[in-house]
Amino acid sequence: MMKYLKLILDFYINASIHVALSVYALVRITEFYVDISFNENLDYFIFFGTITGYNFVKYAGVAKLHHKNLTNSLKAIQIFSFICFIALCYYAYLIPIKTLLFGVPFTLLTVLYAVPFLSGFHKNLRQVSYLKIIVVALVWAGFTVLFPVFDANKTVDFNSILLSIQRFLIVIVLILPFDIRDVKYDAISLQTIPKKIGVEKTKKLGLILMIFALLLEYLIMPQIDTKNAFMAFFFLVLIFLMRAKVNQSKYYSSFWVEALPVFWWLILLGIHNF
Repeated sequence: MMKYLKLILDFYINASIHVALSVYALVRITEFYVDISFNENLDYFIFFGTITGYNFVKYAGVAKLHHKNLTNSLKAIQIFSFICFIALCYYAYLIPIKTLLFGVPFTLLTVLYAVPFLSGFHKNLRQVSYLKIIVVALVWAGFTVLFPVFDANKTVDFNSILLSIQRFLIVIVLILPFDIRDVKYDAISLQTIPKKIGVEKTKKLGLILMIFALLLEYLIMPQIDTKNAFMAFFFLVLIFLMRAKVNQSKYYSSFWVEALPVFWWLILLGIHNF
């Protein structure tokens, strides 16, 4: 029984369902922050787009190189990704063209993150020192804040910009435990933050960025209960960041750290439905 549960959990994580749920949670948080009604078409478009995009980034190269020798799990992920791509196309059809066009720059960044176009087409954005974390944070901030704000015909005002900056900082901090984990796997040429400044300084940097995010929270939202929800999320992030280490458990970052935006969303829901 435990074996099958582990297989299901591994598929849930490896097929990018978990990360898509985190992105979806951040979109729902944005809807609450800027007073936007739940938009099923847009939110599911982002959810299925995250699965499609992440699996493209993670497995496109692997599938190309080992097409005839794909494992059963990778084949299952390919089939699942194709189904999600069909769902993505369906919801894209239901979204206004102007919204889709607004998302083109963020989609292009995702593609260039995986497809080699630098140094004679041998290098992608993922392989450029320090750019990896910036690109991921930009795409997440764009799709989870600016995209829903623009779709709702709301002005991208100063408050939305502050929220985007806060989201950018939060995503960078959430990536740090992954980079700490991958220190022993990343190539020497890939200068991630922990590789360059060390694990302890990386944690201090994450603390500073989260403090900035906390300060922005007091500029963005006036409601005290929303601040309380963010404070709970703030301390959860710091706990997981400070406990992150190179030799961490398999699910520490890929499940628990990735789930923190979902916890934030659930805390917000709990406070406002109490």
